[in-house]
Formats: sequence, C-alpha cells, structure tokens
Amino acid sequence: MNVKTGSYLICRSLRCVRSLRCRQAPKHRTGFSPEATSKYDWIGPPDRLSDLRPIRYHIPENETPLERKLMHLRQETEDWSHEFWTNQNFTFSKKKEEYVRSQLSAKGLSERDDDGRKRTLSSEEMAVFYKHFLDKNITRHASYNRTWQRFSRSQGVGSKEHCVGIMSIRTPFMHGALF
Repeated sequence: MNVKTGSYLICRSLRCVRSLRCRQAPKHRTGFSPEATSKYDWIGPPDRLSDLRPIRYHIPENETPLERKLMHLRQETEDWSHEFWTNQNFTFSKKKEEYVRSQLSAKGLSERDDDGRKRTLSSEEMAVFYKHFLDKNITRHASYNRTWQRFSRSQGVGSKEHCVGIMSIRTPFMHGALF
C-alpha cells in the first residue's frame, strides 16, 4: 500500500469532512486525476468491480458550509453504493459460475469443449438462473433502494436549501467531463 492510499484509508476511517482527499474518488479506483485548475466534476470510467463510474468532485474556492456538507454526503453515498455493487457483482459472478458448472455436469459435459473453449449455456437456460438470482436477492435490492432514497433525502433533494443552493453547486450531469 502506498502512502496516498494509506492516507486516504485513514482519512475515510475518520470520516473527515474538510479534507480534499475524502471528497474525491479513491486513487485505487481510478488512475486519472484532473488538473487542479479544473472547475468541473469529473466522471471516470466504470470501476472494474462495481461497474459504477467514480466521480471527482470540483471543490470551489469559496465553498459554503452547505456545499461542503452536500459534497460529503454525495461522496459517502457514492462510496456506500460502490461497496454494495462490488459485493453484489462478486456474489452474482460466483453464483453464475456455480450454476453453469452444475448445469454442464448434469448434461455430462466438461467446462471446456474439445478445442479448449469454455462451454456456455443457452439464453433460455441462463434466464432460469437470472430469475432465480433476482428472486433470491429481491430483499437485498429493495433494501438498497430504500437506503439510497434515504441518502438522497438526507442530501436535501427537494428541500428549500437544495432548491436555493443547486444553482451554485456543480453536478456531474450538468457540468461533468469524462476522464
């Protein structure tokens, strides 16, 4: 672990609000860093584990306490969502491999054909797995949605402060740039 990653992890564990590092995507999730003079939020390529695009938030020179709080809440939401989808995608891949292996073995087939290529199942056979996986994880997904909505409400979306402050806060969808 390098010094920057270590300091980021320490900073995240302390949940500090004012540090620039706490409000940026972790260094290990993306290798690009926008110029210090950038005035926009930057959206990176999808993370290989969570498939979510990390965001580097622009921090204005005259950031207000309300903007600072919103930025902290946005980063906290992004980090929580990244962790959830990393775990969910790992579980999905593992269960999918187990399902494919079991279906192939039930047919008396090996994982590879005579030419060494990996065998696959038909769309219809995979549809059974997808439905089963979604049915089994419906509670987890519903809980994620409820928690995400709670995070959104805590960020003031729809509140008076949000409507007043939104014009000065740059969002990735209004002013974003791709890495």
